Amino acid sequence: MSEAAPQPVTTAPALPLGEQVLLYAELAALTALSWLYLVRMPMTPQDLGGLGARLLSALPPQWADLYLTFMMWAVMMVAMMLPSTTPMVMAYARIANARSGRPALRVWLFALGYLATWTLFSAAATAVQLALLHWSLLSNALVTTPFVSAAILALAGLYQLSPLKDACLGRCQSPIGFFMTHWRDGAAGAFRMGLAHGAFCVGCCWMLMALLFVAGVMNLAWVAAITVFVLLEKAIPWGRTIANVSGVALLAAALLIAFRR
Repeated sequence: MSEAAPQPVTTAPALPLGEQVLLYAELAALTALSWLYLVRMPMTPQDLGGLGARLLSALPPQWADLYLTFMMWAVMMVAMMLPSTTPMVMAYARIANARSGRPALRVWLFALGYLATWTLFSAAATAVQLALLHWSLLSNALVTTPFVSAAILALAGLYQLSPLKDACLGRCQSPIGFFMTHWRDGAAGAFRMGLAHGAFCVGCCWMLMALLFVAGVMNLAWVAAITVFVLLEKAIPWGRTIANVSGVALLAAALLIAFRR
């Protein structure tokens, strides 16, 4: 038997004000803690202090570096992507509350599924970063070869103009459309929907994250700029236009770097 379609966001009653404020505050706190981690950016086991420093110091240096690099990417994805998915989380909370009430656990399972997808992306980004280091193409988390920088910019530009980008962005922009086609009841269903939404979001934004290798993975100004860009792509009606314009601009930047003397 197929599961019933969810009540549309436009007709689902609003969450009680207290629950709205609490959920917004929790999401904001998690985002703020992630940015605080990035600002402090532990680079060595000793930077963590306390038990964390002792545990990582007991590992071989390469394993400690791997952990710190992965944590940088994983926390960065929370800091960058949680603000843009907040409307989707709030929409899920409204529908879940209308269907069965008291959705707090399921809301966080939905968010956890979303972040789990980005954690998998973080593992892939960590592997790419280590490979670039191994090939001596990265220094201080910044690509050192103009040809590689131009290639990343060109690929990002082409992807911004691609039908796959457009399809994924459409799913990220429309809570109603997403939940009408992907709704699953219960706690497990919430987590699965979070995974699905995360997959669309990775499909929408993964090449934008690759730009950090050109601008500097630890350049917080660029991290903040891409965060705002992703938020605008998803949140305003002209998101597709922004994606197309940025695609052309990235291709132009790639040509400038490739043919710069």
